[in-house]
Amino acid sequence: MADDIEKAKKRLDDEYGQVRRRFDEIHERFDRVSSCGPEDDIEGALKDLEKKVHEVRTGGLLRPGSNGFTRARKKYEKAKAAQGSKVQKFGS
Repeated sequence: MADDIEKAKKRLDDEYGQVRRRFDEIHERFDRVSSCGPEDDIEGALKDLEKKVHEVRTGGLLRPGSNGFTRARKKYEKAKAAQGSKVQKFGS
């Protein structure tokens, strides 16, 4: 059982790292929006930011996005709950 929770935790950490690495792409698009002046295409910059946030959240052709993280988190919580129910307390 401990092996299952360790695998689930490793998978959760991997998925978290993948999502966090993509934040730089979002920050780059956000900086473009922030630096827009009155003569710049703010709508286009916002659309590009929105597209990138959507891509990071839902994934693309090769990446699962934050959906993979959510699935890994649910599996980890389930494994953690199962391990907690298996532990016997002294005197019970």
